[in-house]
Amino acid sequence: MEFFTEHFSKRHFLSGVDARIKIVAAAFTLLLVLSYKGFVFPLFIILGCSVLCIKMRVPFKAFIVRYSEPVFIASILVLLKLFFSGTDTLFSFNMKIFTLIGYRDGLLDGLMLAVRIIAAVSVIIVLGFSTPFTGIMAGLSWLKVPKTLIEITIFAYRYIFVLLEDAMVIYNAQKNRLGYSSIRRGISSFSTLAGSLILKAFEHSQKTTTAMLQRGYDGNIPLVRQKPFKSSEIIISILFMITLGAIWRI
Repeated sequence: MEFFTEHFSKRHFLSGVDARIKIVAAAFTLLLVLSYKGFVFPLFIILGCSVLCIKMRVPFKAFIVRYSEPVFIASILVLLKLFFSGTDTLFSFNMKIFTLIGYRDGLLDGLMLAVRIIAAVSVIIVLGFSTPFTGIMAGLSWLKVPKTLIEITIFAYRYIFVLLEDAMVIYNAQKNRLGYSSIRRGISSFSTLAGSLILKAFEHSQKTTTAMLQRGYDGNIPLVRQKPFKSSEIIISILFMITLGAIWRI
């Protein structure tokens, strides 16, 4: 459960920085990463974000969990590009049914996409580890992100944990009754678990709607009030973006 919470958002050198400045800096970095044609800048961002996570004392297990899914997706993209894109043959295996061909230019394109994906995810991970969820939502509201999107995100974030707890209760009950002792029973148990979670999601949504209407909900969720910007943070953020822009140009 702790890998989906702010369990490791402890005090560090980035915790006191205004969330709006961190969001703008992260968005600027993402723009540079996605627009860069090559390997050097994304690898530099990955290295820098890894160092920041170490400085923030992020648990290694949490670090691996956050990177596992994007690394898996990037690996699939590399394989798809290697075998289904390109013209310059790198290797080939003649099998009975078909010939498996790997392409050098496809591999390079796949690796370029992979490092961009991991670099972009690294920026988001640093932002998530260094900023509370409420601070991110307040910053997005100040940046004029539509209120509907912010409210949906807040509700989704809140009920992820509720549904996760419900799923763990159902899963443990099924496991204690040997619900996953075989592949067939495991599929049946998983389908029951998924159906139960869908019903619980509808039930929680109805209860939440009723509770909020009874408390006078008018369509606006109050968020954290923003403090005035600090001139030192603005200057440092501008220098940071100028430095990144110079490295991107190189």
